[in-house]
Amino acid sequence: MSENKTIDGTATEIPAARPETGKRIPKRTWVVGALALPLAFGAMGLSLSKNRAVAQTPVAPVAIQALAPSGATAIKGDVAEIYGNKFVVQDPTGRALVETGREGEDGKLVAKGESVTVQGAFENGFLRARVLTHGDGRSQVLGPAGGPPFGSLDWAKDRIGLAPAPDVAALTATVKAAGYDDIRVTGRGPRHLEVAARDRDGREHQLHVGFDGQIRERPTL
Repeated sequence: MSENKTIDGTATEIPAARPETGKRIPKRTWVVGALALPLAFGAMGLSLSKNRAVAQTPVAPVAIQALAPSGATAIKGDVAEIYGNKFVVQDPTGRALVETGREGEDGKLVAKGESVTVQGAFENGFLRARVLTHGDGRSQVLGPAGGPPFGSLDWAKDRIGLAPAPDVAALTATVKAAGYDDIRVTGRGPRHLEVAARDRDGREHQLHVGFDGQIRERPTL
């Protein structure tokens, strides 16, 4: 406390200034921090998103005339027509309609006359593209990456590498031991692989193969 005198000589005490307990953070600092934080997590997400991907089994192209319902088949030919996110591939045996999903909505995914190879699921008369290979060798994976639902606890664990990772080789061996052949991995779910395979009679099946090795048949195409 400090002492001061008034005009009449009376002494009064003036409270001492309180020491600052901390410096005030400028608003701009908060704004910059708020912007940087999601960017940092975005970069982390990009670097860790590879944990979710499962490579699809490459499939040799078949003649378009020979296309049959399948969870994993492929064709090769020239782009004849483009209709938004769909285009027509033509080879010497016929034509096939290819659906590309959101990636092809602007109609610029392929060019008319371009030679392409398309791998995907053939059902209901059209090929739902999952892998598109251009004539110059560039390949694009189309559709969702698969894995746990976005924002879920399993999704977070998957991003940082704490979720169970699929042992594709071991799971493929399990499917083969169950009596299936021509096994093709087509994608993954939260805790399972999506697999196309044929039984002993050559019939095509869609399989849900859990990371624990349990196999469940999905409805046939």
